[in-house]
Amino acid sequence: MELKASKIIDIRFSEVDSMSVVWHGSYPLYFEDAREVFGAKYGLDYMSFFDHGCFAPLVELTFHYKKPIRYGMRPRIDIIYRPTEAAKIAFDYEIHDPEDESLIATGHSVQVFMDTQYQLLWDNPAFYQEWKERWKVFED
Repeated sequence: MELKASKIIDIRFSEVDSMSVVWHGSYPLYFEDAREVFGAKYGLDYMSFFDHGCFAPLVELTFHYKKPIRYGMRPRIDIIYRPTEAAKIAFDYEIHDPEDESLIATGHSVQVFMDTQYQLLWDNPAFYQEWKERWKVFED
């Protein structure tokens, strides 16, 4: 089963440059918004990490532009969970133009787990392993 969530992005004037094109530094914020929507939908929000004594910092973040987002557009960002046996959380992202569903940008992120002493966790925390089992991420 593919775990996926979507969100419409409202482009604010403060996010565009003098050409009315979204500044590249806004994309990581859009990805963050998508992770929050995903977490709310599937019960994997940031507070659940904290409640279980973990942090989940980003260790990898990439994005590839296909065409610009302009002021006034309302693109949709899709976030797709990518299962892995490792103690990490991986997502892919797609941003689509609502006018024609064309692809605006793609991205990928990886988060790892640390305890509250900032030590890397090499095994999946129990709550995350239970989450994987609940959502059957390794079953067809």
